[in-house]
Amino acid sequence: MDIASEMDLIKEKAALLKALSNPVRLCIVRELMNRESCNVSSMQNCLQLSQSTVSQHLGRLRDMGIIKFERKGTEVYYSIASEEAAKIVRVLF
Repeated sequence: MDIASEMDLIKEKAALLKALSNPVRLCIVRELMNRESCNVSSMQNCLQLSQSTVSQHLGRLRDMGIIKFERKGTEVYYSIASEEAAKIVRVLF
């Protein structure tokens, strides 16, 4: 692997760690690992944060490919998409 490719990989891993370093996002990922899927309302009640705050964090996690979503009627359910992120969180807890 050349130096440029190695630096790209390092930057990618650093971005993953940065996304997981926020306490709310870490909590979201940890909770999703314990459930098959979860909607924003459930997370909002569990985290005791506003829906907009939870949605912002979910958007960041989704943009990073850490979680994925599935629409069921009017509800959106989230689940873990990145096994790599899940492994990191397992090590932490």
